[in-house]
Amino acid sequence: MRLRTLFFLLGLLLILAWSILLFFTLNTKSMLLYVGEGVISFSLIVLFYFYRKVVKPLNSIASGMDLLREQDFSSRLASVGQAEADRIVEMFNRMMDQLKNERLRLREQNHFLDLLINVSPMGVIILTFDEQISMLNAAALRFLGYASVEELMGKRLDELDSPLAEEVARLPKDTTDTIRLSDAKICRCSRLSFVDRGFAHPFILVESLTTEVVKAEKKAYEKVIRMIAHEVNNTTAGITSTLETVGEALETLEEETDDLQEVMKVCVERCWGMSQFITKFADVVKIPDPNIELVRLNDRVIACGMFMETICRERQITLHNELCVENPKVWIDTVLFEQVLVNIIKNAAESIGQGGDIFIRTSVSPVMLEIADSGKGISKEVETKLFSPFFSTKPNGQGIGLIFIREVLTRLGCTFSLRTYADGLTRFRISFPERRPEQGKDTDKYTL
Repeated sequence: MRLRTLFFLLGLLLILAWSILLFFTLNTKSMLLYVGEGVISFSLIVLFYFYRKVVKPLNSIASGMDLLREQDFSSRLASVGQAEADRIVEMFNRMMDQLKNERLRLREQNHFLDLLINVSPMGVIILTFDEQISMLNAAALRFLGYASVEELMGKRLDELDSPLAEEVARLPKDTTDTIRLSDAKICRCSRLSFVDRGFAHPFILVESLTTEVVKAEKKAYEKVIRMIAHEVNNTTAGITSTLETVGEALETLEEETDDLQEVMKVCVERCWGMSQFITKFADVVKIPDPNIELVRLNDRVIACGMFMETICRERQITLHNELCVENPKVWIDTVLFEQVLVNIIKNAAESIGQGGDIFIRTSVSPVMLEIADSGKGISKEVETKLFSPFFSTKPNGQGIGLIFIREVLTRLGCTFSLRTYADGLTRFRISFPERRPEQGKDTDKYTL
C-alpha cells in the first residue's frame, strides 16, 4: 500500500512537471525545455512500465494474503500479464482450490460425525479442561436422566443429581469400567481423551449393557432353577412318600411309637417346606405374559390399599396416600402390577421394622408412581447389587423379590429406580411408557 501511494505521488509530480515545461515550451523555443520535456515523458513511460511489472504483481500478492487472512477460499486472483507473477498467481489459485476442497471435505466429515454421534445409542459427553460439560448427545442425556441439554451445560459431573454421573466422575483417566446402578441398569463407561489443537480434551463414552447382561443372567439362573427344582422336587416327593408310609406303619404297632411318629411328621413338613421353597424360585421363571390394558393408576393403588394397610398395621407403620387428582391412565397388567406393588410395600415395611412412615405418591407429568419409606436406607455398596439374581440383605431372604419386580416392570415397558436420597427417604420410582408396549417381544426399558 505504501509503495503504491509513493508511485502515485511520484506520477503526479512528473505530470505536474511535464505540464509546467509544456507551458513554457509554448512560449519559448529553448532547447533545454525540449530536453526536459523528453526526460519527463520518458520517466512517465518508465514509471508506467515499472508499475505493471512490479507494483501490480505486489498488489495482487497482497490481495492474496488478505484472502488467506480472512479465510476466503472461494475467491481467486486475476492474471497480471507478467510471466513470473502469473506463475505465483496460478500457484496461489491452485492452493486456494485445494484449501477449499479440504475445508469442504472436513465440513462434510464433521457433519457426518455430528449426525452419527447424535443418533448413536452410545452416550457421548465432551468435557472442558475444568471437567465441565461442553457437549453431549441425546443418548447421554437419557443415561444421565435429564430432559434438556441446557440443564447440564457448564456443570461438572459430580454436581449432577444422577447416580451414573456420580460413578463416572470417580473414573480415573484413560480407564474403562462396568457400572451397575440402583435401577438395574448396567453400563460400560470409558473416560478417554482426544487431541484438538495440541491439547487433550477429556470425554466420556457410556454404553448400555443392561439388555445383554440381563438376558445372560436370566438364561443362566433359569437353567439353574429348573435343574434344582426338578432334582429337589423328585427327591422330596420320594422321601415324603417313604416317610408317610413309615409313619402309617408305626401307627399299627402295639409298641409306644408316638415320638417316632412325631419325628416322621416333622420330616414330612420339612420336605414340604423345601418343596415350597424351591417352587418360589421356579415361579420367577414362569411369570406369565402380561395382559396389558389401559387402567387408572390411582384406582389400582387404592384397590391394593386394604392388603397394604394390613401389612403396615401389624408393624405400626403409617401409610400415606398422596395421589394426584388427575388419576392418570397407564398401560399395565393389573394382576402382575398389583403383585409388584405388594412386594414393594412389603420390602419397605421390612426395612422400617416397627414404627415409621410409607408414602405413596402419583404424578401426571411425567406419569410416575413413587413409594418412599423412612427405613434404615440403602448403602452405596448395596445399591449396585439390588437387582442381581439371588442377592438379599435379609438373613433368610431368597433374593427373588426384586428379580420378580424387575422382570414384570421390564415386560410392562416401565423404567424404575430404587435408592436412598439425602433427606433419608428410600424411594422406589416407577415411570410408565406413553404408548402401549409391544407384547410378545422383549421390551428394552432402558432406551425409552
